[in-house]
Order: sequence, then structure tokens, then C-alpha cells
Amino acid sequence: MSDAPPPPPGDLPPPGWAASPPPPEKKRRVWPWVLLGLLFLFAGGCVAVIATVATVVDDESNRTVTVKYVVTGDAKGVTIAYTTWRDGNASSNTVSDARLPWRKEVETSGFAKGGSLTVTTGASGSSATCSVTVDSGEPQTATATGRFATATCDDF
Repeated sequence: MSDAPPPPPGDLPPPGWAASPPPPEKKRRVWPWVLLGLLFLFAGGCVAVIATVATVVDDESNRTVTVKYVVTGDAKGVTIAYTTWRDGNASSNTVSDARLPWRKEVETSGFAKGGSLTVTTGASGSSATCSVTVDSGEPQTATATGRFATATCDDF
């Protein structure tokens, strides 16, 4: 028979016995999930920016604008040269010995729009003013005064 005392009531081990400590809780790392979430947000933002830029570029390349070329003044026998971009190609035209006022209206589309308008007075001198308006925007103007003077309207 054993002379050991009976175990005490409850969940405690008998005296002299050491209970093993509970195993440590396994910590879950949070930073990989945070990093993955940030990566998904960054990728989604990049896709949204690219889609927005593509839409804007597509809309702009398909938009048609009206370019109005006008030359006014009292000069005689002026030379008018104008260039218009259409669907990525430049179209150049020259009008010699033009009578003022002179007007030309062109519709253009494509990503590159605009062009230039140049007026050169003749030997008689006087003045001539060029004006270019795109759609209903502000006109771009320049004036040439004197013999063989040149005025150029561009960057529109």
C-alpha cells in the first residue's frame, strides 16, 4: 500500500508535482496581409489611372473641332499660307494675291489638331491681321505692317 496522501480536490496536481506550463500561443503575423492589401490597392489604382487616361486620349483623338482662319486689313495682294493637322497628317495650302477680308473654315479631328496661319503683305505695304479661332475659343491674332511684312498665328 502506498503512504501517499490522497490528491487534493480540484484540478491541481498533488503537492510535489510540477505542472507543465501551457504551450505559448502562436502569434499570427499581420504585416504580410497588410502588405498584400496595399499591393492590391496600388495595382487597382494603377489600373484605374491607366483606364482613365486611355479614355481621355481616345475621346480627344475622336473629337472634331472647327478651325476658323481669318485675314483682315487694307493690304493688297497678300500671300496667305495655312497648315491644318488632320488625323495625324499636315495639310498645307497657299493663296497668292488674296483679297481681304479672307476666310477659311476647316473641320479637323485626330489627336494632333491645330496648325498655323501666315500672312505676308506685298510690295504695296499696308497692314494685315491674321486670326485663328478653334471652336468657340479665344482667337490667336498677329498683325503685319509694312512692305513684305509677315504675321503668323500658330500654337493653337
